Amino acid sequence: MEDGVKRARRKAGAAVLSCALLAGGTVAVARAAGAGQDAAAEKAPSTAGAAAAPGAQASTAPMMIYDGGLASGWNDIGWAPRELPKGAPARMRLFNYGGWILYRPKLEGSFGALSFRFSAPDSFGEFLEARLDAHGATAFPRIPITPELQVRKDGEWTEVLIPMEQLNPSGRPFDRVVLRASKDVGRDQVLFDKVALVPLPPEVAAAMAAGGGRAGKGSGREARMSIDCTAPGHRISPLIYGIALDGNREKQDTHQYRLGATTRRWGGNPASRYNWKLGGTWNTANDWFYKNVDIGFSYEDFLEANRKHGMQSALTLPMLGWVARDKTSAGFPVSQFGPQQADDGGAGNGKSRDGTPLKPGSPTLTSVEAPPGFIAEWVTAIREKDKARGSRSVQMYILDNEPMLWNSTHRDVFPEPLTYDELLKRTIAYGTAVRKADPEAVIAGPAEWGWTNYLWSAADFAPGKLPHSDRRAHDNLPLMAWYLRQLREHEKKTGVRILDVVDLHFYPQSNVGVGTDGATDPETNARRIRSVRGLWDPAYKDESWIGEPVRLIPRMKEWIAENYPGRGISIGEYNFGAFRHMSGGLAQAEALGRFAQENILSAFFWQYPTEGSPVFWAFRAYRDFDGRGGRFQDNWVPAKAAEGTSLFASRDDSGKKLVAIVLNLDPDQAAQAQIELKGCGTLDSVRVLGYSGAPGGFTEQTPGAKAAGSLSQRLPPYSMTVLDLTVKKP
Repeated sequence: MEDGVKRARRKAGAAVLSCALLAGGTVAVARAAGAGQDAAAEKAPSTAGAAAAPGAQASTAPMMIYDGGLASGWNDIGWAPRELPKGAPARMRLFNYGGWILYRPKLEGSFGALSFRFSAPDSFGEFLEARLDAHGATAFPRIPITPELQVRKDGEWTEVLIPMEQLNPSGRPFDRVVLRASKDVGRDQVLFDKVALVPLPPEVAAAMAAGGGRAGKGSGREARMSIDCTAPGHRISPLIYGIALDGNREKQDTHQYRLGATTRRWGGNPASRYNWKLGGTWNTANDWFYKNVDIGFSYEDFLEANRKHGMQSALTLPMLGWVARDKTSAGFPVSQFGPQQADDGGAGNGKSRDGTPLKPGSPTLTSVEAPPGFIAEWVTAIREKDKARGSRSVQMYILDNEPMLWNSTHRDVFPEPLTYDELLKRTIAYGTAVRKADPEAVIAGPAEWGWTNYLWSAADFAPGKLPHSDRRAHDNLPLMAWYLRQLREHEKKTGVRILDVVDLHFYPQSNVGVGTDGATDPETNARRIRSVRGLWDPAYKDESWIGEPVRLIPRMKEWIAENYPGRGISIGEYNFGAFRHMSGGLAQAEALGRFAQENILSAFFWQYPTEGSPVFWAFRAYRDFDGRGGRFQDNWVPAKAAEGTSLFASRDDSGKKLVAIVLNLDPDQAAQAQIELKGCGTLDSVRVLGYSGAPGGFTEQTPGAKAAGSLSQRLPPYSMTVLDLTVKKP
């Protein structure tokens, strides 16, 4: 049963709708249809059966469902006794909670509201409810047809219009409309006609965007925000919008180039064993049976694809010391090591049937040595081709991938846990070779995976040794602090700068999933979004086995300032899971905003998001929100937002264009943003685009009320809203 608070919110919203409609005069389906045709003429993308983003203008023409008969493509699959006489209203008997389902397979379109007429005996009172549905979908909200949703009375007929904001607040795809009795009523007939999916009338959209003229009335909670153009800002590095290579999908997926990503990283576990002399050959490590494979493309293909699409390149260089010798060998072949826990075509997973790790054989089973000279030769080959072409193809070299996990990920060739000293030794040896081959190179490292190896080495957890003995032998300094200090001392002694960028990876440890995986129950969704705070918030205590603030970026800044000033910061891998859920999209949008706020050099999402997913659209919020190149601008502007919301602001060099991204992190309740512009100039034009999970992505929204230095805008639940503003300077 719906609680009283939710009923009150719904009633308040409906009251705004009713007032707006009645103030504008009679609003029937025909009028809504006219508004829809105007909108459709302007923009009509295919949205694969979704509801329009709440508050958006419809992007397709109205769709009649029943008007004296079923419209083409629609099916009647209700359960109430009924008659559908040709050329007449549908006749229902809704006793015993009867209902009517109108179903259209593969419904396509973007709609702002459901409209219909009904006639029922007065004795039934308030008895009717409406909802949307889809096969296998979680429950859509049930909307009681209260007087606030009744547009007008015409004799015995009552006309109803319900915004998609209420029917489908998350913008999920649907393929059926359900009208049913919410209580047991008599056997008298109820008539239905002119059932249609229509655009939201402009006056309704405007009333909703403006909060009905009264803060909090029908607009959700009030959220006070500010954009402060008088406060110091900074230039935003374009490299924070980076993604990674996915070797399994490189040839098939081209949508990664539609994200607006600015740079791509060649990396991951297999990159530690990439043999540049054998084209597209690397070892899959423990990710897939330690197999040497031909991935079907080479590093040159990767660099060329990036150049073609206007993206920079970050290239991981092996310093593990072994790379794949051929395209077919495996680290634990069943023919040599016997039956194993799992295998793939004779390549075992390196564990006996009972799960005990097998002792590896010689590294030469799969690999050849790759000393610093091998890597220097590679960099030299790249630079010679660059000089012939007249442009640089690699903007950042990364010294391997997660070295403190080598004894796990690559244990067939590197079974012993890495120490502080060995990491430094390899960094200096391989980094020096790279610097000599390419003096202007930007070199990043150590690309460590997470919390334990920010602070300790793999040897600190080695079986048979005292815990943290390696760290205690190195002045009890955190691994990263010691590493940076030693590289600074090396530069002082030799004049050779090994490291330009500190590169660390970040994955939430609070069980929120990675990639498309991850639970999407309400508690996990909320934790997923909160987990982003581990990147930047000193007050956020990590909700995992870590149990203390991670504050990764501030921590990195402190380590750099204390031990090796001048280094840049890169988050070489990160991911919050649940690509296809709005919580994953909001976490991603939040992370991109925080990267801009914290003024880091680069960040690379692992790997790249599913096409059309909320994470895909989170990138597009910053890089191409309107499909015409609209993007977050180049200069960070400090901003503040109320709890449960986020606001990230930017402006161009002239100061006349402002782009802000506003997030409502509440899955249930809308927010009414009251945004103050401090010292930004006089607000001139306002364009609003919103996304709440519908497959079609961002759609135009009706702007709320504005003044010279402020604006009000409704933020639907679980939504990303882009404010594209211009101001007049004094």
